[in-house]
Amino acid sequence: MTELKNLDQELGRFRLRVAAAALAVLFGFGLLVARLVTLQIVRHDELSTQADNNRITVLPLVPNRGLIVDRNGVVLASNYSAYTLEITPSVVADLEGTIDELSRIVHIETRDRKRFRRLMEDARSFESLPIRTKLDDEEVARFVAQRFRFPGVDVKARLFRNYPYGELASHVLGYIGRINQAEKTAIEDAEDASNYKGTDYIGKLGIEQKYESDLHGITGFEEVETSAGGRAVRRLSAHPPTPGNTLRLSVDIRLQQLVERLYGDRRGALVAIDPHSGEVLAFVSKPTFDPNLFVDGIDADSWKELNESIDKPLLNRALRGTYPPGSTYKPFMALAALATGKRTPQQAISDPGYFWFGNHKFRDDKEGGHGSVDMYRSIVQSCDTYYYTLAADMGVDMIRDQLQPFGFGTHTGIDMIGEVRGALPSTEWKRKMYKRPELQRWYAGETISLGIGQGYNNFTVLQMAQATATLANGGVHYRPRIVREIEDAVTKEVRLVSSEAMATVPMKPENLEVIRHAMVGVNKEGTSATAFRGTSYVAAGKTGTAQVVAIKQNEKYNASKVAEHLRDHALYIAFAPAEEPRIALALVVENAGFGAQSAAPIARRVFDYWLSGLYPSEEDIAGVQQGQASIPLGTPRPVSGIPVTPVWPTPAGLPPEAEASAPVAAVAAASAPSTARTAPRAGAAASRASAAGAVPVARPTALAAVTAPRAASAPPARAASGAGTPPNIAARKAAPPRVAASAASRPERAAATPPKRGASAAAAPLAQASAAAGASR
Repeated sequence: MTELKNLDQELGRFRLRVAAAALAVLFGFGLLVARLVTLQIVRHDELSTQADNNRITVLPLVPNRGLIVDRNGVVLASNYSAYTLEITPSVVADLEGTIDELSRIVHIETRDRKRFRRLMEDARSFESLPIRTKLDDEEVARFVAQRFRFPGVDVKARLFRNYPYGELASHVLGYIGRINQAEKTAIEDAEDASNYKGTDYIGKLGIEQKYESDLHGITGFEEVETSAGGRAVRRLSAHPPTPGNTLRLSVDIRLQQLVERLYGDRRGALVAIDPHSGEVLAFVSKPTFDPNLFVDGIDADSWKELNESIDKPLLNRALRGTYPPGSTYKPFMALAALATGKRTPQQAISDPGYFWFGNHKFRDDKEGGHGSVDMYRSIVQSCDTYYYTLAADMGVDMIRDQLQPFGFGTHTGIDMIGEVRGALPSTEWKRKMYKRPELQRWYAGETISLGIGQGYNNFTVLQMAQATATLANGGVHYRPRIVREIEDAVTKEVRLVSSEAMATVPMKPENLEVIRHAMVGVNKEGTSATAFRGTSYVAAGKTGTAQVVAIKQNEKYNASKVAEHLRDHALYIAFAPAEEPRIALALVVENAGFGAQSAAPIARRVFDYWLSGLYPSEEDIAGVQQGQASIPLGTPRPVSGIPVTPVWPTPAGLPPEAEASAPVAAVAAASAPSTARTAPRAGAAASRASAAGAVPVARPTALAAVTAPRAASAPPARAASGAGTPPNIAARKAAPPRVAASAASRPERAAATPPKRGASAAAAPLAQASAAAGASR
């Protein structure tokens, strides 16, 4: 008999299963509700922010770098916009193959490839790096049409720095360059690291480096809504960048141009200062270099030319080159003698043409001597014997104590980075300088040549100029400065860089008048009288000639028999007008011989420019360049009629004549902030660059001279210099090579070079001061 099903039991099981399923469904829905509450209520703010971050991209807007102008408003450094072809290495699978394909669309040279590889070494793989800069409209259009073939490659709008006057004042301005890895690390550790988001370039030298924080500006940003694929949909908000401040220098660019032209192809340095404020009026180091070469990465060949040049164009000789001051030291020695009572103005010596110290004979430059010499004649006729005896009477430590307040052997504090100290010797200095005990001892014979500015004495031209300015203004010691005022880019408020008197050198007025009277005598009846004949003002000066190598006691110096780089340096210090000084200067012309012949004529033209408003004739400039024009040749021209013509194209299409005299505001308008961050459409490059406030330009294919007159008077080798090659490099290619530049001008030799006058102190106490120490020319 078949057993019947228990319906109640089956129904109970079914209901149990339904209840379990219902509970499971309810539990699942409960989890969903709980998760929904967590996402929508508990973590709403956090998740909303994350969603916005995925949807919104914040792009940094790099500010326009501030302008640099001279004291008269002539723009020396500005900006322009151009387009670059950039590659992100981490996105590109076959880098070399991609570059090869790109070269079929956009012209890519070998130097572009080398520069790209060098940039990769200092950059991170996820950063985009330029393979080509300054693309024209046609190149942009060709690439945009085939962009889909090149993932990781894009065209971007970039701001480029422009130095319109090329090599002119390059050591003052410096340059900007791409931020390297060490600089990135330093920036990331700095307080304003966020201000450098998106910034690729930074000041590397000169004013560009020292005033980086003022010139950089404040980075802006824009929020862009993007799709899931990363495509920009719309801009949500933007905070525009704030351009960098405008720096107005104390330097007069026309005066700077004149001095650089007067040097020609010669090496040297000149610093001119306003003695009553410390403002630097001219700051020259020759040879120079073109800072535009560094803006978008210097190519290997140009770098090799600059770095390995025998003339060392990258060395800032005014700031880092050290030289023995030669006879320009004598006015300061004479003032020290008066202050310490070692000499009176009337006290005279009999000069036979030499000075014996022990068994060593220190010769005067004038064979047979100067006869009876008092303090006035010792400066006017530059008598070495007078200062040999004075140095022996004073001793090295007394000399150091008296000369150090003028700034010799110390940092001047100028607003530039990299200044060297030089060497003002003393017994303590020598103990610290040398490790071997026998070299640490100071010998009395080493003091003798210090009196005529030789021996261990090594100073920068900047130090000599500052000391001359201190002497000119009666002892007030100002800190030299190059930046005169800073103009805020937004408020246009001008902040003056105040004059700072560091100290006052105590000196009696009657002692100062003795030295001033003698220095005036130098230009009226002394060594530089010819150069200053016929001036409408009274100038006070002192010539100097510093030996580079020692000569034997029984030999006489003959420049024609000495290699060019071993010849004497020509030096000169001066201030004018003598009674109410408005300008003081110091200069050196390396290996040029007599200071009266090669250095004083340059100072004369500087004073004529500043005090009389006269610019020398082209004939005169050519004569000074050759060291063959003491009295001005030809008819001088009014300074106001001399143009300062840019070498490179100017921002915003201003003609050269307009920019040379344009007010700061006019050119500032041409450098308005650029917000272009995405690739341009085909054919739109020019209009977008114009909207960005700057005009994309390409450099000319041939390098012009700094001014039209300079081009006319330049030697053939310079006039024929090739495209993008600094004139000094091209000239050296065409001219017979020189051997290494003067050791006296190398900063690494500062305060470390033994006297150039004989054997070392370890060999003989007096041998370091050669009998051929005469350097009074």
